[in-house]
Amino acid sequence: MEATSSAGDETKLREAKKWATIIYALYAASLILGVTYLVGIIVNYVKYPDVRGTWVESHFLWQRRTFWYSLLWLVVGVATSFMAVGMIVLVISGVWVIYRIVKGWIALSDGKPMYAAANGG
Repeated sequence: MEATSSAGDETKLREAKKWATIIYALYAASLILGVTYLVGIIVNYVKYPDVRGTWVESHFLWQRRTFWYSLLWLVVGVATSFMAVGMIVLVISGVWVIYRIVKGWIALSDGKPMYAAANGG
């Protein structure tokens, strides 16, 4: 019975990692295509119940925060784009999104949850 549970856990974890990777790839592709960013967050919300209780859940939460905060900074940047500060906000926000994608994807590849990666673990 325990071997079956372990095999089931491994399959769940493998699937969770696959979906987190797909979402990071969609986010990265959005730097060129744009629309894949929205697809990525939709996939995140749809697949989230499947990753709950695994360490990959932390990546899904990281991806959500990346999306929502970047949307906030996009709105602030666009709203203030008539001033130089708006363009600065947009550039910094873009760099921040790239950083979050790279940091998250590396941690996922290393088999680390995001809270461990964020704390240097």
